Amino acid sequence: MEFKYPEAIVECDWLLNQLNNDNVRIYDCTTILHYTDDHPDKPYDVESGYELYKKSHIPGASFLNLQNDFSNNDSKFKFTLPNSDYLAEAFQNHGIGEPFHIIFYSRNGMQWSTRFWWMAQYLGYKKISILNGGINEWERLGMPTESKSNSYKPAKFDASVNDRIFVDKEYVHSSMSDDSSILINALPEDLHRGQNPRYGRPGRIPDSINIPFHTLVEADSFKFKSPDEIMSIFSDHALEKSKTIVNYCGGGISATLDSFLLYQLGFNDLKIYDNSMSEWAKDDSLPIEKD
Repeated sequence: MEFKYPEAIVECDWLLNQLNNDNVRIYDCTTILHYTDDHPDKPYDVESGYELYKKSHIPGASFLNLQNDFSNNDSKFKFTLPNSDYLAEAFQNHGIGEPFHIIFYSRNGMQWSTRFWWMAQYLGYKKISILNGGINEWERLGMPTESKSNSYKPAKFDASVNDRIFVDKEYVHSSMSDDSSILINALPEDLHRGQNPRYGRPGRIPDSINIPFHTLVEADSFKFKSPDEIMSIFSDHALEKSKTIVNYCGGGISATLDSFLLYQLGFNDLKIYDNSMSEWAKDDSLPIEKD
C-alpha cells in the first residue's frame, strides 16, 4: 500500500537536494505546549518555537508563529482558525504563494506541520508538502543546520476557500445523531477515557472512537508510520470511506494529523472540529461521556 498523495510528504534527502532551489520555500512552524493539568480553565501555556528556531533550523528556513500570526487572537480559545481573508494575507505576507513549493516542518511532532497543511488546503493553495519526521529526523541524519533568522519576500495566490474542512460545535453535535458520520478523538487515551480533566469536564464527545495521533507516527523519529501500519490501525476501528469522519482533539491541532493520514489513505469526506475539547468540555449544554 502507498500513500495516495505522496507529493504531500517529502523526505530529508530530497529536501537536502533542494536547498538551493529558489522555488522551494521552507518553514519551521513549531509551537511548544506546557500543560497545566491542574488548571482546566487554562489547559496549557503556549510558547512559540522561535527560540528553538534561532538555535537550529534547516538552512534558509523561515519561522511561522501559529498562535500570534495565524490564529484568531480575539477567540477565547487557542489556535482558533481566523477568517479566510486574514489567513490568506498572513500566508502571503510570509512568502507563501505562487510559484513556490512550500515545505512545512516542525520539531518534536508532526501535528504543527499538518495544522498548517490543512490551513493551506482551506485556502486552496496546493503546492504544500510536509517534511517527514521534521527537524528531529533532519538533525538525526546529520544534515546541515544554521542559526541565523530568515524571511521570504511576500508572495501572492488566489485563495479558493473550502469551508467544508473546519467545523464548529453545532456541526459536531448534529453529527452525533447521524449514522453516516464517525467521530474520532485524536487525544491520548487518558483524556479520551475521562481520567484527565485537562480541558474542563473530563471525557469525550459521546460515541467517538479514540485514535491517538501519536500512535500514527514512529516514537523515536516522529516519522509517519507506513501506509500499511496506519491502515491497520484504521481498520481495527472499522472506519468506512463512505462515511464523513469528524476529527477532534484538544484545540484543533492533533486532529489535523489524523485527518491528514486519513486523507492520504483515501478517506475523502473529512472534517476537523477547530476548537475541539477546549470548547466542548467547557460548554455544559453539550453532552460528554467517560469510562
